[in-house]
Amino acid sequence: MESEKVENTRRAMRWGLTCDKGQCQERTSKNGKEVVEVCKFKPTIKKVEDKTHDSNSCHYYLQKYDALVSPHSLWNYHAFFQIMKFNKKLFEDYLDRKVSVFDEAHKIEDQIIQFVGFDIFAGQVAECNLNTEKYNFTDLDSMIKLTDDIAYSYAKQIKDIKESTAFQNNPDFELITRLERRYDRAAQAKIDISTDKDNFVVNDPIKDLNGSFRTISVKPIDISKFAETFFETEYQIFMSATIDKQSFCENMGFEKDDVAFVDTPKSPFPIKNRSVDLLNIKRLSYGSTEDDELEVIRTIDRILDEHSEQRGLILTSSIPRCQKILRYLSPKNTKRIRICHSKNKDGKTQDEVITEHASDPTGVLLSSSLWEGVDLKDDLSRFQIIAKVPYPNYKEKRTKAKMDKFPLWYTSQTLTKLLQGFGRSIRSEDDWARTYVLDTAVNNVFFKAQQMIPKAYHDVLGLDNL
Repeated sequence: MESEKVENTRRAMRWGLTCDKGQCQERTSKNGKEVVEVCKFKPTIKKVEDKTHDSNSCHYYLQKYDALVSPHSLWNYHAFFQIMKFNKKLFEDYLDRKVSVFDEAHKIEDQIIQFVGFDIFAGQVAECNLNTEKYNFTDLDSMIKLTDDIAYSYAKQIKDIKESTAFQNNPDFELITRLERRYDRAAQAKIDISTDKDNFVVNDPIKDLNGSFRTISVKPIDISKFAETFFETEYQIFMSATIDKQSFCENMGFEKDDVAFVDTPKSPFPIKNRSVDLLNIKRLSYGSTEDDELEVIRTIDRILDEHSEQRGLILTSSIPRCQKILRYLSPKNTKRIRICHSKNKDGKTQDEVITEHASDPTGVLLSSSLWEGVDLKDDLSRFQIIAKVPYPNYKEKRTKAKMDKFPLWYTSQTLTKLLQGFGRSIRSEDDWARTYVLDTAVNNVFFKAQQMIPKAYHDVLGLDNL
């Protein structure tokens, strides 16, 4: 086996040059004994630090260890939090940094929550030969019992396989490793949840078209109890254009006196380049009438007519609302629309849809998911329409529980997403786009959140006297 670095990932896959196992160490049998073998291409971090590693070493570990031994490095959240959650002791000599900087800090809660709690899938339940009818999917104690039963089943499967004649004659250590990982995850989740039951909530189960169970999640309400696991440097800098001190400290469990907050007094972008028109067409909510919905869509149609020669973006709160907008737009404007989500029915990725959009001189993206994380600079978008204020789904049990415990959180989340949406089409000092907000509920958000709105938005929202 030879190692070769290939820049183009897809080409590497076609050529068969990617790792065929994905396991850096595996258990095998030698002379009737179980041994652990480490992939010969995996370097040690000490060799990378001393620059004595083999030139054919695994590119993934070279990148990871280079980052750890460097005086400064750049990580995505998932990779860094994975180390802080599971491998802190292993790499503690390389994690002693003075300062850490966290960009897009308004999304940190979403990142942390991926490492806390438990997601239970139908495949797991089936693999453990458990009957879903025995469990109450609305009750936390029942979900703890299910989690415990899953852990017990995996433990028993591991024991039975190891004691089997087939395993003794031809041991399948890859299967054992996979089952042990699943056991560890379920067992740890059971401990986390059962020792702090008041802080966890069971979301409604997701079912398939036939009404059968697909998945359910048990998630923490308050993440502050887990946040310190991920933030251990002496100084931490959290960067975002859309957070406020009070709600951020409350959510993260930081003492306000320990936090210095820098609120840029003025946006560096000219106000004429980022105008926001609050059109106050109708208030959209679960109780909106059909006439209200259609009036908003007619307004979208008129705005599209006004910008008939430009690319743009329409943001709303859900996939069904996207579909409704598309259904009632005029035929000429319907032809301009591309629905764009993180996952799309035709199998296209978000990036692929945006690439198509870039080649259409009058294309318009319609989405409930492009509120942030997308760069529609310059002519990619000269106007954007906020059809519906993006309130978090209060029907989700965790959202409701979070609202009850942290009243500021719901308003803060709505404001953050709204302001993030404002910035999708204005990406530099020279860039410009016009923003239209149609939902009158935006006034209520700004009223409740007036102390949370960053100063850089005061001029464009007419709040200079706050």
